[in-house]
Amino acid sequence: MSPSPSESTVTVGNIALSFHRAVAAVTRRVLEAHGHRVKSAEAPHEQLFRLQEEGSIDVLVSAWLPSSHDTYLSRYSDQVQVLTPHYHPYCVWAVPPHVSDEEVQEVADLARPEIAARMTTAVDGINAGAGISRFSARMVREYGLDRLGYTFTPGSESGFVSRVERGIAAQEWFVIPLWRPQYLNRLYELRPLREPKGLLGSMDDASPVVRRDALDRIHPDALARLDSLRLGNEGVEEVDVLINVDGLTPLQAADRYLADHGLGLLG
Repeated sequence: MSPSPSESTVTVGNIALSFHRAVAAVTRRVLEAHGHRVKSAEAPHEQLFRLQEEGSIDVLVSAWLPSSHDTYLSRYSDQVQVLTPHYHPYCVWAVPPHVSDEEVQEVADLARPEIAARMTTAVDGINAGAGISRFSARMVREYGLDRLGYTFTPGSESGFVSRVERGIAAQEWFVIPLWRPQYLNRLYELRPLREPKGLLGSMDDASPVVRRDALDRIHPDALARLDSLRLGNEGVEEVDVLINVDGLTPLQAADRYLADHGLGLLG
């Protein structure tokens, strides 16, 4: 006899970045509140979508559509149901607050010789599969920054955070590929630069993606709650701060956020 929807195990997968862990933790609490046992999986961007395509992940949190992740989801979009967005992320290039907002207002300003002479021309990012990394590599070429010695190098999340912390402490002039929601925005008041060419993609919908063959194993009320959950960029950043600044685990941070906002998960 197969388990009822309120007893079955559901595997939730998230991209291996802290704010994705934050949203996955809230998603886990929704499923657990409706009786599910939840297994967790984590992987870099493209690998995570491949795992869902292969059937190893029931609920993927979250796909940024259409700009960042459609290239991965389109391979198997007929096998999944995309729920209503939990938040609306977007990518930017940003500078720390000590960089003059009169001299550096948009990405093209980085190509002015007097600005390039002051800037650290090594631009560091997160892993190569992220939308912001694909976009940033193109930005260096399209804005002619490579001719002035700028380079873009993808890396790890920890290296990316360390790079920001080091640059802030040294009052360095640097630019960082960033996105909202991300806790560094709140911590350091990083200032987005205008990017009129639109190379950083559009504002995306960040949606849970559920395999169709898992729908009959997930409690209808849990699906309905996931479909109606509205965290917003501010909410995701709030949970991300609880994890990275206050030192809570993702599940502890999810519990704190849900309690602070009176978001009961049942009923």
